[in-house]
Amino acid sequence: MNVPWLTTLLVLPLVGALVVALLPRASTAVRPVALGFSLATLAVGIGALTQYDTGSGEQFQLTEIHSWIPQFGVSYALGVDGISLTMILLGLILVPVCMLAAWNDVPAADDRRQHTYFALMLTLLASMVGVFAAIDVFLFYVFFEAMLIPVFFLIGMFGGARRWKAATTFLLYSLVGGLVMLVAVIGIYLAGPRGTDGFLVENLTGLDLSIATGRWLFMGFFIAFAIKAPMWPVHTWLPLAAEQARPTTSVLLIGVLDKVGTYGMIRFCLALFPEASQWATPVILGLALVSMIVGALLAIGQTDMLRLISYTSVSHFGFIVMGIFAFTTVGGVGATLYMVNHGFTTAGLFLVAGMLIARHGSRDIRDYGGWQRVTPVIAGVLLFSAMSGLALPGLNSFVSEFMVVIGVFQRYQLFAVVAAVGVVLAALYMLLMYQRIATGPRPVMADVPDMTGREKLAVAPVLAAFLLLGFFPKPVLDVLEPAVQQSLQHVGATDPAPAVDTATAEGSGR
Repeated sequence: MNVPWLTTLLVLPLVGALVVALLPRASTAVRPVALGFSLATLAVGIGALTQYDTGSGEQFQLTEIHSWIPQFGVSYALGVDGISLTMILLGLILVPVCMLAAWNDVPAADDRRQHTYFALMLTLLASMVGVFAAIDVFLFYVFFEAMLIPVFFLIGMFGGARRWKAATTFLLYSLVGGLVMLVAVIGIYLAGPRGTDGFLVENLTGLDLSIATGRWLFMGFFIAFAIKAPMWPVHTWLPLAAEQARPTTSVLLIGVLDKVGTYGMIRFCLALFPEASQWATPVILGLALVSMIVGALLAIGQTDMLRLISYTSVSHFGFIVMGIFAFTTVGGVGATLYMVNHGFTTAGLFLVAGMLIARHGSRDIRDYGGWQRVTPVIAGVLLFSAMSGLALPGLNSFVSEFMVVIGVFQRYQLFAVVAAVGVVLAALYMLLMYQRIATGPRPVMADVPDMTGREKLAVAPVLAAFLLLGFFPKPVLDVLEPAVQQSLQHVGATDPAPAVDTATAEGSGR
């Protein structure tokens, strides 16, 4: 059957957002209806996964292409490869998780704030699907900008005391990046085929550009993606946004939407500008290394638990970018798997932080201590998430982090050696955070409830992902590897031949 899987994934949450927004003012069905639409969208996503063939050899599958603005060659074109499909599924899983965790974030009231909150989350889900499924450059740009709207209002309307400052800072940084990318998109239109479907990624791949033009256009896209990722030194919007947003909003912002930055580097920078990608690699690797180390050091010094988690993400994105621009199969697959694993790890950390803040009313780590005696289940989930964050063998992040370091070492040994420092620092900031919150003398405070049944149900998929992706990542790797190899072919990169000592080789041949 010719089912429009991706359009269905795009439209269904939008319909859900409209239904939720139109529910009667005093309705008690807002949260169940929103959760139901998110779960229905996840079910459709699983159906789409069953139709995906990892051995087809096609660059994009489940494609839908319709002329949209033929005068400019713009198409409504959707399609997925292994990378975009896994990112869509990540979002489809985390949205219902966040809805369960945010069940009591906004009490039902006559001002319809609960309606708005859950409708915005469904709208955000639709924009996630669109931005990862778009295979027309102009359509991608439309979704790239559209996803800012629900995030802006989720932070500005429902965040902390400085929520509007955080929302405005996030919006300004993102708009600057989007404006730079728009200039590059226009440049592609002027340099491209300008015919029907002229903005399709497959039609722009291998475009004959002058060296100078290709490099300028590459910079336009890369700057926008570096801000979104975020990379040092354009990362400063993230700690404020994470500090002021509700933890569930931060899960979706950092766990999924920020991956648009690293996804865009693979999909557009590498595919459309291969020469420029190789030209810029030394600088990008240097920036990634700085992001990794600076993010880790800043995380160690934080007393606000939400800012601490946000800085750990800056460090982890440094690993992802290094893996992408190592131009090796192992590094690329590790980087894309890291994008998935980081989404789950971030979800675990932010969700537990939200539970602690809801019970104690403080983000300051210094106000805690001894919580493993007060709320042992919450402390246990915090420890489990911290172990994932420091890449403990047997948990999800270890596989991807190990692959990235090995992949980088194959081509850039010095960068890989320095990156190992980031691995050590990750253990330091994660263990210090847990020690300060969960261990030590029992705090002088009234008894507080431990994790509720609803909260356990919310974190259960995240904890399961830690174990499944840690012990058996093969199904995900099988989906990711063909897409990574395709991107390496665009750049013209091949895996370095293993170094073999001549004397040893001759001796073994006797």
